[in-house]
Amino acid sequence: MSAAFVGTGHLIRLAVRRDRVQLPIWLAAITVVYAVSVSSLEGLYPTQQDLRVLAVSSAVSPVVLATNGLVSGDNLGAVVAAQTLLFLALAAGLMSTLAVVRHTRQNEETGRAELVGANVVGRRAMLTAALTVAAGANLVLVVLLTVVSLAFGLPSDGSAVLGVATGAAGLAFAAVAAVTAQIAEGARAANGLAGAALGAAFLLRAIGDSAGTVDPSGVRVTSMWLSWLSPIGWSQQIRPFDANAWWILQLFAVFAVVMVGLAYVLTERRDFGAGLMQSRPGPARAGERLPTAFGLAWRLQRTTLLWWAVGLVILAATYGSVADEMNDFLDEGGGVADLMKQLGGGAEALTDAYFAMTFLMMALLTSGYAVQSILRLHGEETSGRVESVLTTALGRVPWVLTHLVVVVIGVLILQLLVGIVLALTYGAAIGDITGPSADLLPAALVYVPAIALVAATAVLCVGAIPRHGAAVAWGVFAVWLLIGQLGVLLDLPQFVLDLSPFTHVPALPAAPLRILPLAVLTVLAAAIAAAGVFAMRRRDLVLH
Repeated sequence: MSAAFVGTGHLIRLAVRRDRVQLPIWLAAITVVYAVSVSSLEGLYPTQQDLRVLAVSSAVSPVVLATNGLVSGDNLGAVVAAQTLLFLALAAGLMSTLAVVRHTRQNEETGRAELVGANVVGRRAMLTAALTVAAGANLVLVVLLTVVSLAFGLPSDGSAVLGVATGAAGLAFAAVAAVTAQIAEGARAANGLAGAALGAAFLLRAIGDSAGTVDPSGVRVTSMWLSWLSPIGWSQQIRPFDANAWWILQLFAVFAVVMVGLAYVLTERRDFGAGLMQSRPGPARAGERLPTAFGLAWRLQRTTLLWWAVGLVILAATYGSVADEMNDFLDEGGGVADLMKQLGGGAEALTDAYFAMTFLMMALLTSGYAVQSILRLHGEETSGRVESVLTTALGRVPWVLTHLVVVVIGVLILQLLVGIVLALTYGAAIGDITGPSADLLPAALVYVPAIALVAATAVLCVGAIPRHGAAVAWGVFAVWLLIGQLGVLLDLPQFVLDLSPFTHVPALPAAPLRILPLAVLTVLAAAIAAAGVFAMRRRDLVLH
């Protein structure tokens, strides 16, 4: 073995041990969502005629092609691939990106890499270990997805192709993350660059697929050339359960080899602990507000808020612009319309049910922002930076409360943006730009108490169980996310649905506004946050 790879085996075992909880959760969540999706599609479209109607209506809709995926056939497997492969590829890409950055750039940022480097470890060993772990996780995902497909009676060749197409997308973005980990100085920036690449890949294939042409059969779309510039587009062009174009895997292989080779070259041409993209020196004098508790908290949180705002605005614009079209689309869907009414709080009007479901989904995403931002407290604590802050006149309680206030302000901003953008884009689609605002803005803001409760729970996790607080906070969020998105589909008992704070929020505009549940959620959020602050005040700081 070359000296550059010495110690790779030990680092792989270390990475697997560190990821013994996170990666299984990722794999289980993706697999469960896929299984539920297949089950739902099988139940909603029981006949060949139903599947053909869905395929034909999806193929002629640019919006559905952009948001769902490429249509390629009208058998059950092809419809499943069209409805799920885009999500699977994005999820695999995100899982791989976070894993590679966690075991490379984050190790250097926190000083673990320096400690590991004190032993006999080659220059490329850490990167190789991270890529190996990401590849192993994607291989397991391929097996799981294939088994689930076979369990539902789908053809074996298409089942394997769908799994491999997903795993290949994950590997492609693991290679992208390997490069961004060499470019950026911090883990957040590396994840941000890789996330931007993932977003660009999604956008390229969305434009390419929506501008595609439908062949004479009416159930197969040929994408524009832009889709071929995206690894996610390659996954879809494999066309599981239809063409099963294995040769496209060669594109993934070439892409991965080039990107990993580039990452190896870059890792040997930069200083240890530094990135190719150097951080700019700050201004010589701090602004008036930076030395204050609020100013510092806002400075630390504003970039995260900005990126979440960009992502949510794009999603809100997409969902708002298709709302009018979705009404006609769902009218053709039979069972889908009934399901949409269930998910939308039992509304009779399809548009109201669609908006109720959309606002729930956007609120769940905003909750992800709230958890990530609250966990910045944990990051500041474990990195040791908070020690310097707390040596000033600032106490621990004001420090926590200030961050919590900044996060709640961020939640308000995001929900306002979601409501405004959805209302404007839907209004533009129906020719009445300002009309829908009166109904849709309250529908977005009504979720603020529930999201605040999610943020307060994260504060409690950080305060009461500091060493495992981040994992528990994300775990609680994942449970509420699954209940919110899949609870109705899985027909879970009402007491399970009631465990989620989002179950108790009035599903505007499909349901009437009720103040009492919102007040209860607000009081609960305040009580849980107070418990978290109290726990934080009574324990020692945790340093890694």
